[in-house]
This record gives sequence, C-alpha cells and structure tokens, in this order.
Amino acid sequence: MNSFSATTPIFSYHVALPNPQNHYFDVTLTVEQWSSPDLNLKMPVWTPGSYLVREFERHLQEFIAHDPTTGETLKTTKLSKNHWQIATNDCSTVRIFYRVYANSLSVRTNHLDASHGYFNGAALFCFLPGYESLPIRLQITLPHDRWQITTPLPAIAGMKQTFWAEDFDTLVDSPVEMGTHRYLGFEVLGKHHAFAIWGEGNLDTDQLLIDTRKIIQTEADLFDGLPYNNYTFLLHLSSEGYGGLEHKNSCTLNYGRFNFREPEKYQRFLQLVAHEFFHLWNIKRIRPKALETFDYNQENYTPSLWFAEGTTSYYDLVIPLRAGIYDGKVFLGHLSKEITRYLTTPGRLVQPLAESSFDAWIKLYRRDSNSDNSQISYYLKGELVTLLLDLIIRDRHQNQHSFDDVLRLMWQDFGQSEIGFTPEDLEQRITRIAGLDLGDFFQRYLYSTEELPLDDYLNRFGLEIKPVYEEKLPYLGIKVQSEKGIEVIKFVASGSPAAQAGLDAEDQLLAMNGIRVSTEQLNDRLKDYRADDMIQLTVFHQDRLSTVDVRLASPQASSYEVVPVSNPSPDQVDNLKGWLGLIAP
Repeated sequence: MNSFSATTPIFSYHVALPNPQNHYFDVTLTVEQWSSPDLNLKMPVWTPGSYLVREFERHLQEFIAHDPTTGETLKTTKLSKNHWQIATNDCSTVRIFYRVYANSLSVRTNHLDASHGYFNGAALFCFLPGYESLPIRLQITLPHDRWQITTPLPAIAGMKQTFWAEDFDTLVDSPVEMGTHRYLGFEVLGKHHAFAIWGEGNLDTDQLLIDTRKIIQTEADLFDGLPYNNYTFLLHLSSEGYGGLEHKNSCTLNYGRFNFREPEKYQRFLQLVAHEFFHLWNIKRIRPKALETFDYNQENYTPSLWFAEGTTSYYDLVIPLRAGIYDGKVFLGHLSKEITRYLTTPGRLVQPLAESSFDAWIKLYRRDSNSDNSQISYYLKGELVTLLLDLIIRDRHQNQHSFDDVLRLMWQDFGQSEIGFTPEDLEQRITRIAGLDLGDFFQRYLYSTEELPLDDYLNRFGLEIKPVYEEKLPYLGIKVQSEKGIEVIKFVASGSPAAQAGLDAEDQLLAMNGIRVSTEQLNDRLKDYRADDMIQLTVFHQDRLSTVDVRLASPQASSYEVVPVSNPSPDQVDNLKGWLGLIAP
C-alpha cells in the first residue's frame, strides 16, 4: 500500500446497492487533501479491450457534490458529456455522489439485480484528470450478509469489504462480482486461480477445472511462466450470451447456460477461456504503442489489433489442441469454420486488415445490413494471417521454429517491461524469426485487399481447402430470416443476382414466381432452377409492393473444409505431423 504526503490528494470510492432489484449502484467518491479551487471529474467513454465509444456516462444520474464538514452543496458545472467541474470553495475534502443504472448483462458494462451485482470499472467510476496514477481505496456495502465479493483487487486488512487499487487503470482493470455465486479455487504452477460462477446451467465444474488447468499450463509453457500471483475467471451463465473481456489478472466470460453438454459448444467455450487467458500476455502486457497509456476520453487508434486479437484468435484454436482437449482432426474442423466465415464474407475484398483494426471504433461493433459487404473482422482475418505466418516459419525451419517464437520475442522485448510496440516493431520481429524478407507479405495481406493464399500455404502441410456446395443450388445472394411470421431479407451480397435486381436488406419477401415462399422453403424452391434461369421475386420494399426479375447465377460454395491431400509427399507428412501431430493418409 502506498503512503501519502500531507499534500497528496487521497481518493476513496464507496459503492452501495441498497435496492439491487432496481438496478442502481450508488457511488460516492471522497477526495481528501484537495487544495485547488476547482475539481474536475471525467467518466471514461470506453473500456480497454472493447474498442467502441460506449458513452458510459449516459447511465449516470443525480450527480451532486458537497463539503462533508459543513454539508454545503458545491456548485457543479457540466462542461461536456462526461466532464463535470466542481467549485470547491476552498474546502479540503469534497464528497461526490452519483447513481449509475446497471441493467446490461455484458462483459463490458454493469449489471445489478436481486440475484447479483457486477461492474466493470470504466462503466462505473470517474477519474480526476492528471491524478490517474494515484492509488484509490474502494469500499463496497452489500445488501445482504449472504452475499460475497470476488475481485482481483487486493483486500485491505482489517477493513470490511474494502480493497486497494494502485491507480485508476488498475481500478478499471479489476471487475467486481457480488452475490451468492459459486467460488471454485484451484492451483496451477503454485499460483492461486478461481472461478466465480453466477447463474445455473449444465456446466460440469469438475471437468471445467480439469480443462482450465490444461489451458493455463499450456499457455504458461509457451511464455515460460505466469506473470501474476492470482488470477480470477468471472463467469456469467446467461440465457444465450457470448463474450469475454480480458483484464491483467482476471477476465469476465459470458456464455449460454445450457451450451456445455454438446461437445462442439463446450469446445467453443474452452476456446473463449483460452482466448481471454492468452490476453494476459498479448494486449494486457504486450500491447501496441497507441494503447500503452489509455486515453479514456476518446478513441485510441492502432492498426495492430490484427495481432492483439487475431493472433489470439488463432491461438485459442491451437491451445486446446496442444493441451490435449481435442485432437488435430477436431482442430481442422474448427479451422474449416473460420475459413468458411472468411471466404463467405465479401468485405474481405473491400477493407484491408490494418484498416479494419484502425476503424474498429466505427465499424466492428456497429454492424448494419451492409457490414459483411464492406468490412472484415480483424479477429477473423488476423487469425488467418497469423496462420499463414506460422506456416511460413514452420515450413522454412522444419517446425523447429514457429509463431510461438515471435510471441516469446515480443514478450521479452515489450511485454515484460510493458513498453508499447509500433507496427514496425512487430513486423521486424516477425521477419527476424522467419528469416525472410516479409515486406511484400505485409503489404499484400495487412495493407491491401489481396486474397489470402490459404491453399498455397496449407498445401505445404499436406492440406487443401475443399469447397462444399449446398445441393448445387443456383446462387441468389440473400439471407432471409422469419420474424413473427414475416420473411425479412437480412443481407444482400454485393454483386449478387439479388443485388443487381435491386433487392435490399429489410425487404419483406413474399413470393417466388407468384407463389408464396417462406424462409424454410426458399432453398427447396431454388432446386427447381439452374444458373441463368430468370425468376420473379415479390417483396414489400418500404411498404410498397414490388416484383423484380432476378437472373440466377452459378452455384457458390456454402462452406469450406480443410482436408488432407491425396498422396502427400514426405515433406508434407513431416510438416503436418510437426504442426498438428497428424499423419496425412
């Protein structure tokens, strides 16, 4: 715990939830030893790990400041959407109260009801500009004696439900779960870990701990140890939720409560665990220069999220394989789904990968009906670019080196000292490990929209991508969804027959060739036609009845599978075995 001088401001937060069923956190900030005529407070507009300005201040209300000695209310002026200025009237202690509405169950926001409370610091706490490096004390008053608190923040000895954050970044980076959640503690490599699980479902917690230990051990082996003393997984079992948010010594996970019995869904959950845990190195400690110091006031732009998130997405497939949770064939099944997502997204030919990262703030989390036509996820394409780089390094060095060595070098040069890296720093270290000039590779696959040569690189490992056609249906180019008995076109692929005919997202599909058609019937009806056939589709377009002629195109693959090549060469066999432990037929 830090010591204070007689002139250093002291910050203490108190969080109460007197009526949790009403979804309000009561927040009190006490500032002691204050000596300026004005006190400025700002609320973050985004949270690290989720690159969108979410305007957390919109949930704040009843902001008031007073002098606790005299009880005098202090004049407060709101200077911008998230900025309050308080005239202190020369008082040395200022107490600020506000309430935050918390009814959003996600990993990046706040949720409070009769069953539990959860908050993410950026969505609850204000900061004093210029004083972010000072320590903060946090006290929480629970509504019931039966509730408990789980957080990565260290408790202050002798003070009930009181915790210590060494600075504002740490406070933001330390989520808090309150309630009657299950607490499962376990050890890995002499370090304490825990799951705090809110909600009910069909999760087998014994198997969860077995598999999580394997994931932690596997990732620790990659980076040669664990850079913390304690780590906490906060897990929310929700109706159909999905998501994760990384923190330095913890993570928050949200997953469908009944999605654990089916093997593929359980594997997807373990990939989520592996992904968020991997982030404790890649992004929380190895992070882009633009994120070395957080600016909570506005966007923090970087072209390197392809590495922070995309590389992590590649490894969330690899880690369960190495941990023995699934085998190489299952890995290729998961990889096939990722490649399918990529090759069926037209936006991959429109938006470069580095631009996808830079524009995360305005595009990734703000999807609309045209998103798949105009953008590509840096998670997805970054994952596949990392795959290619891993295969390049492995092929050149006979599996004696891999992208693992890039990660270890980045950890050594930037992560351990927590110095931000530039895009040039990253590319230089990848080049060093590869032992090749990769300038042309980076230009093509990070900074342009050239198609990724997935088949070329996979072939060196005895694999190929096989397109799968859905009964050789002629291509129309729409996705339709039934909404309360109404068939709604949700997506129209750019350049498709439907797009050329003028069909639009949110049109209501009524009939094909004058006969009513439903979402379930559409593909079956298309079986009666071939490429170049003309059909008529009747729709409501903005409530106006319209019938358009659509000329169908040649069938397009609905999915892709990564499969072994026939008659692989000895080099292909060795490469595949060294990469995935598989022996090609």
